[in-house]
Amino acid sequence: MIVLAIESSCDETSCAIVKDGHEVLSNVVSSQIEVHKEYGGVFPEVASRLHIQNINFVIKEALDKADMTFSEIEAVAVTQGPGLVGSLHVGVMAAKTLAWSLDVPLIPVHHIAGHIYANKLSGDLAFPLLALVVSGGHTELILMEKDYSFEILGKTQDDAVGEAFDKVARQAGLSYPGGPIIDKLAQQGKKNYQLPKVKTENPLDFSFSGLKSAVRQLMLREERNGRDIIIEDLAFAFQMAAVDELMKRLELALTKVDVKTVVLAGGVAANSQVRERSASIKKNNPELSVLIPPLWACMDQAAMIGLAAEHAYQAGFVADCEISAKSNIKLPH
Repeated sequence: MIVLAIESSCDETSCAIVKDGHEVLSNVVSSQIEVHKEYGGVFPEVASRLHIQNINFVIKEALDKADMTFSEIEAVAVTQGPGLVGSLHVGVMAAKTLAWSLDVPLIPVHHIAGHIYANKLSGDLAFPLLALVVSGGHTELILMEKDYSFEILGKTQDDAVGEAFDKVARQAGLSYPGGPIIDKLAQQGKKNYQLPKVKTENPLDFSFSGLKSAVRQLMLREERNGRDIIIEDLAFAFQMAAVDELMKRLELALTKVDVKTVVLAGGVAANSQVRERSASIKKNNPELSVLIPPLWACMDQAAMIGLAAEHAYQAGFVADCEISAKSNIKLPH
């Protein structure tokens, strides 16, 4: 099956052509990062307007790069949610129009499912599978006993980890997006500042709001004592604390569920420490397959939606033109 996939959940307008659920023939992304930098984060109304401007261009370019025409498309897949409703609406409307005009199936895909299935680019997904989802809007531990079936074992009680990276960067006067900047600075820093560990009622749940506040208190304390904050050491301390929280819960989950595969999913999967620490899990679990998506596939893009689409289709997720974008939608269970 040749699928044309569309992703527009936040600030990237993307279209991809995926063949047989594993071969990415093209993947075009129009990013809005430079536009949103002046706001210090994604401005929803601006994002949706830019999606409207970009959607036709990325669809055409994806077809051109795959050397295909609309007549060869056998299904259309789209991110139905979660995300910014205005942004999602643009992609969903485009997908509905294409599916109707081409008379092909319309496959709604959950955004997080797409991030998980992006790991097909790194290897086979053997089930049961445990996914550590780390992005700007989500931080979750998800168990998959079979294809396109998701059980949330733990989730953030407040900020997502990517959101915390952005907020700490803003507190420190750094640019947006904060994650890559903090990662780069942390590699130049050393252990100088101490941040508290986080406790949650469910040991598999996450919490980053307190950690973000602790960074602010640390900065104020240094200022009161007349000391300049060493930004590289601050980045090192925050990144180390945040990644420790992620890895501690991932390792605890592995003692509670028996799985064959562990995968990373989401934008924070591009973080150097997250990737390094996740890969090291295999040392203590040699029979465990640990998959980490390529750096480009950690970000929001349509290839991941196309990779997930075949599994969604086989699980019965086919829609008509009555579907709508949903800013908050649960994973199939």
